[in-house]
Amino acid sequence: MSRKVVRTSKFRHVFGQAVKADQCYDDIRISQMTWDSNFCSVNPKFVAMIVDASGGGAFMVLPLTKTGRIDMSYPTVCGHTGPVLDIEFCPHNDNIIASGSEDCSVMIWEIPDSGLTTSLTDPVVKLEGHSKRVGILCWHPTAHNVLMSAGCDNVVILWNVARGEAALRIDSVHTDLIYSACWNRDGSQILTACKDKTLRVLDPRKGTVLVEKEKPHEGSRPIRAVFVSDGKILSTGFSRMSERQVALWDPKNFREPLTLQELDTSSGVLLPFFDPDTGVVYLCGKGDSSIRYFEVTDEAPYVHYLSMYSSKESQKGMGYMPKRGLEVNKCEIARFYKLHERKCEPIVMTVPRKSDLFQEDLYPDTIGPEPSVEADEWFEGKDAQPILISLKDGAVATTKAKEFKVHKSLLKTTTSSAGSQQDNSGEVQSLRKEVKDLKAAIEELTKRVNELESKH
Repeated sequence: MSRKVVRTSKFRHVFGQAVKADQCYDDIRISQMTWDSNFCSVNPKFVAMIVDASGGGAFMVLPLTKTGRIDMSYPTVCGHTGPVLDIEFCPHNDNIIASGSEDCSVMIWEIPDSGLTTSLTDPVVKLEGHSKRVGILCWHPTAHNVLMSAGCDNVVILWNVARGEAALRIDSVHTDLIYSACWNRDGSQILTACKDKTLRVLDPRKGTVLVEKEKPHEGSRPIRAVFVSDGKILSTGFSRMSERQVALWDPKNFREPLTLQELDTSSGVLLPFFDPDTGVVYLCGKGDSSIRYFEVTDEAPYVHYLSMYSSKESQKGMGYMPKRGLEVNKCEIARFYKLHERKCEPIVMTVPRKSDLFQEDLYPDTIGPEPSVEADEWFEGKDAQPILISLKDGAVATTKAKEFKVHKSLLKTTTSSAGSQQDNSGEVQSLRKEVKDLKAAIEELTKRVNELESKH
């Protein structure tokens, strides 16, 4: 009787590989802050890293092609008066990035296509509403210009960025510091992990708790949690004996985990990155020198260990490239940007395949850069699934300049008294009147010039 010993999976042989030294970003002084965020954000155009800065906070934004040694005088984004704790690129506009800081503010920045030529000190929008430092930022996956921020004041704020205002405040739910906060796939729910040892699934527009789980991990060290496929939740935390754990939960039955596995006894917080297209979750420990990856499936034990990428240097932070920025002809299924003390090193995860042809089973249609709902519609209650794109042509999908202009004019409305459509039409009318008056004045002056010329 033949017995199946090894589980079949096309991701069993995925391997990680660091790029060559000349394709790294060198001589960058990465921030020394002891904050458990990624410190890095990346999209198909740019890579951004939080850097050390005297007298305030700064981060650096580099075009992906600007590899090699980065000059000490390279311009930074340095408008915050306190250290920057988290940065995240907007998923619907590759030139827009948000930053949260110890100065209690959130700022939205616009990066030119060619990168920065001078240091940027003035944000497009400054969002003020937190009373303590802002450590977590997360853009809405489908709604245009909706940003979630969580601060050390235990408050979650949902911002309508285009209007520059706090649309919703969730301030009575969390009793302690929020460790992590993220959206589900269509942005209809928020998942938070809190220092009071509770995982909560929230209705973002009502600010109410849908389900919660106390003590998902017994230890008192930070917990992280993300939504995975089918609404399940994957959490990382610590046991009572300070062993690192990974667990999978079904919110419909939160009493017992579907699986709970102990990994090792390191002290760094495990940052989970989930890829919904392949079902692979990557766990990157802060201060570790390795990336473990697992496949999440519907069959027990649900979270299957695949392999581990190891290196000599420990990681200060980690950026994760969206699927639309990968090279599909090389069977690349993930790319990480690992922060060392003085450099950023891309790490490529590849499925070994002999053929150079497009591998349809590795690349189902993935989330594209187009938003599926506008901010105002979303706040009024409309949910929408993400708009998917095919990666078949191998073209890296960046956001278009056309959308960029719309975004710019929207972002100009920085005050909370941002006008509605009627104001816009009023503005147009006043401009038309001005043009008419100017035309009339020019005609009058031309007449006078002609009269004076005929006299001489």
